[in-house]
Amino acid sequence: MARSPSFAGVILAAGDSSRMGTDKALLPWPPQVEGQPPSKDSFLSATIRSLMLATDFVVIVAGRNETALAPIAYANGASVVSNPDPGRGQFSSLQVGLHEVLNRGRDAAVITLVDRPPVSTATVQLLKDAFESAPQNVWAVVPEFSGQHGHPYLVGRELIEVFLQASATASARDVEHRYQEHIRYVEVSDPFVALNINTPEDYAALLARH
Repeated sequence: MARSPSFAGVILAAGDSSRMGTDKALLPWPPQVEGQPPSKDSFLSATIRSLMLATDFVVIVAGRNETALAPIAYANGASVVSNPDPGRGQFSSLQVGLHEVLNRGRDAAVITLVDRPPVSTATVQLLKDAFESAPQNVWAVVPEFSGQHGHPYLVGRELIEVFLQASATASARDVEHRYQEHIRYVEVSDPFVALNINTPEDYAALLARH
C-alpha cells in the first residue's frame, strides 16, 4: 500500500565554509548571463524554492551565520533554527533540523546541503514518488548519479528516529550503511545531486560548465 507521509524540507547550512572563504549559502545562483543584471538569487534561496513545491515547509539549520541567512530564509517563506554548537559537525545540524521536523508534526524529511547548486523540482518529485510508492521496510530514498550517491535524500520516521538516537559525532553515511537493507537508491539524470562545491575553484568550474 502506498504511503502518504507529510514532508518537511531541511537544508543544512551551519558550516563555516572555511575552504571557500565566503559563506557558500550566499554564492550567487544561477550564474550571471552576459548582458543581463547579476542574479539576486543564491544557493540558499534557489534551494529553498526547489524544495518548497514538494514539502509542507522548509527549515534551514544555521550556525554562526544565522543573522546573514535569516533574511533570505524569511523572504522565501522558509524558517530558521540554530545549531548552538556547529563545531560538533554536520550530523549535529542534521539532528537539530530533524528535531524541528518532529516538533512541527511531520513524519518525513527531504534533506539537502547548501553547498551545492539545487537540484530541479522534478528530481525532488521523482524521489518523493519513489519514497511514497516504496514498501514499508524502505526507510529512505537516496539519489544516485553515475554511481555516486548524493542529496537531497528522503527519510521517513524510522530513520529519523535512528538519526536522533545516534551520537552527534556520527555521520549520516555511517548510519545509512548500518541500515543498508532499509535504503532504496534511485537513479536520476540530475548531476547536481552528486556535486559538492567546497572551494573557489569548484565554484568557478561549476560556473564555466553551466
